[in-house]
Amino acid sequence: MKDKIQAWIEEMTLEEKAGLCSGKDNWRTKAVDRLTIPEIWVSDGPHGLRKQDGTQDHLGINESNPAVCFPTACSSAASFDTDLLYEIGEELGKQSKAENVHVLLGPGVNIKRSPLCGRNFEYFSEDPLLSTELGTAFVKGVQDQGVGTSLKHFLANNQEHRRNTSSSNIDERTLREIYLRAFEKVVKEAQPWTIMSAYNKVNGTFASQSEYFLTEILRDEWGFEGAVVSDWGAVHDRIAALTAGCDLTMPAALDTDNDIVKAVQDGSLEEAKLNQACERILTLILKSHEAEQATGTIDLKKGHQLAQKAAEESIVLLKNQDNILPLQDTQKIAFIGKFAEIPRYQGSGSSRVNSWKVIPALEEVAHKAKVTYAPGFDPEQDVDDPALRAEAVKVAAEADVAVIFAGLIEQMESEGFDRKHLGMPANQNALIEAVCDVQPNTIVILHNGGPIEMPWLGRVKGVLEAYLAGEAVGGAVVRILFGDVNPSGRLPESFPIRLKDTPSYLSFPGQGDQVDYQEGIFVGYRYYETKDVDVLFPFGYGLSYTHFTYSNLQVSQKKATAEYQLTVSVEVTNVGEHDGKEVVQLYVGREWDMLGVHRPLRELRAFKKISLAAGETARVTFELDRKAFSYWDVEAHNWRVDGGVFQIQIGKSAHEIVLSEEIEMEDEFIQGFARYTMLSTVGDVIRHPAGAKFIEEAAPIMMKNLIQLGFINEEQLTNREQDSQAMNGLPLSVVKGLVAEYENARWEDLLNELNEVDLSNDSEE
Repeated sequence: MKDKIQAWIEEMTLEEKAGLCSGKDNWRTKAVDRLTIPEIWVSDGPHGLRKQDGTQDHLGINESNPAVCFPTACSSAASFDTDLLYEIGEELGKQSKAENVHVLLGPGVNIKRSPLCGRNFEYFSEDPLLSTELGTAFVKGVQDQGVGTSLKHFLANNQEHRRNTSSSNIDERTLREIYLRAFEKVVKEAQPWTIMSAYNKVNGTFASQSEYFLTEILRDEWGFEGAVVSDWGAVHDRIAALTAGCDLTMPAALDTDNDIVKAVQDGSLEEAKLNQACERILTLILKSHEAEQATGTIDLKKGHQLAQKAAEESIVLLKNQDNILPLQDTQKIAFIGKFAEIPRYQGSGSSRVNSWKVIPALEEVAHKAKVTYAPGFDPEQDVDDPALRAEAVKVAAEADVAVIFAGLIEQMESEGFDRKHLGMPANQNALIEAVCDVQPNTIVILHNGGPIEMPWLGRVKGVLEAYLAGEAVGGAVVRILFGDVNPSGRLPESFPIRLKDTPSYLSFPGQGDQVDYQEGIFVGYRYYETKDVDVLFPFGYGLSYTHFTYSNLQVSQKKATAEYQLTVSVEVTNVGEHDGKEVVQLYVGREWDMLGVHRPLRELRAFKKISLAAGETARVTFELDRKAFSYWDVEAHNWRVDGGVFQIQIGKSAHEIVLSEEIEMEDEFIQGFARYTMLSTVGDVIRHPAGAKFIEEAAPIMMKNLIQLGFINEEQLTNREQDSQAMNGLPLSVVKGLVAEYENARWEDLLNELNEVDLSNDSEE
């Protein structure tokens, strides 16, 4: 392949090379007929193929070919099931091949920094581990079919407001631990064929023009082998983008292709950079065409069945007071709410799928039980309609149980704009309250792309969070309502009580084009748990029709070093009467240290979804490496384990920890950076082995001199912890004045040893 590509590049004219680096139209690259270089076709598709054979656009305006709409990422993430995400990716890969699509544009692994982001329905989670695990599985599923993916949106595209011009201003530690971490494993383990650079700036530089992110981190550090493609219309300077490592500008940019030619001719762009971009694009083209393309049509029925399975695995049971669920077919049941008849199952914008088949819950329930129905509200607008509400109240009063289908309307969340608040439409809230006035047995089914306030939560007995669960949501909801499926979804994000409680409240969506991520690493549950802020429902939360207990937590070692691979196992038992699935969540916890490294109270470090029959017990095992305990040390510019006590916690959610074991990690010193001076404190110096040895020798001399000078007496040397804290804050320059016995050369030798670079000890992961 390489020889063929190099031969092509040598034969291409400058104009052909420049033209190769932008699209032919919205969805195709340019062919070079003279050299028999074919075009490739890309298509939107995080949760369903959106191929447009007719009038094209990249905003979801014009119709696309019929396809299966799978649950959106906000929904499928609630499955906590990597096998399921692989299966969805696998099916989308097959469907793409049948449509001769070479690259599927997705998945989106951007972090849900704020619940207000209008595009959160396309993203997995507020947690980078959950996002990267699910993203990795999805990419592998698609690409194992010989179809590429485009991991997006790189980087820090966490809002829609002014997304084309705003700058996400983020410190290095937060970038590494939260926003880059969501992408890192997907790149290293799944090697997506392309990565899509985001619209926004990061720390003042457009993501599509950042050499630091596109080359230094993505390629040099992580080893990314594919091509970088811009988000549609995200490139403002073709020369800067090519120089930074953005290979393909999309969509068509014919007017600026000539800018590249001129830049090479006048020397402002190295032709080697252009050749490099062409090599990556040509590699993508050859790889796409070497994969055997399928013939025939898409098996839409099979895809629909998988979409229903995915929805069933992802719907979250939030409340089940008095075991009101599952329903019995002998009950008099009322379905209320227009979403029962016309479900809201996907978001708006570039990911909008022309769904093959949508069967609403109202139609599906006819196979299970006889229900009465009232629409209750108009889903097109938030306008009060007393007549619709009165009809719904009458139907509810005459039933044994009322099931209300509610949620956010399309005008409230979409690509292109952010939500303004966490509220549902007022007419829907009023409907729920009115039904509760006459019907104590009320259940609410929610269709929404992100967290909402629930002012009526205390009045209803049941709540099912369906999110935007794809075209088969109706069948999935009905099967869960009647107990054919035991709900097993868990929330991939925290549901706050109020918008004011959210960690980014004071800085989202920023001022003008400046968005300062003031909350730092404390995103989502990391903030709520550390700050002890009550939430409506915590990250990882979800109920079942059965009950699970945990016991016999074991860790392979109570004292460990950073290089040690820690094995953790726990027994889980289904003690209920129904078969079910449990999501076992492992968190690594650390008590808040005001004077030390600020760490979240706990962080998700592993999870596993298991299926247990009633009465069955299984042992679940996890392996934790050094990164499970590390933080990003900005001065070391590396991952680092700060020694001390960590808690290995098994939880039913980020808030409900059921078992915990303490382990002690040895402090890790990372060489390879010079940062020590005479102003470095004792506390920092003793983290270096040489520094610890030096201070251990110098401390008795310093104490003896302090006594002789009359600053302290021997009786005051009783509180060793207090002495240690006071000493740790002293800079070496002060210690030097108290240890006159050491000559200048001794201190110079210490600094040289502290700052010595050991190139063999590069522990970057």
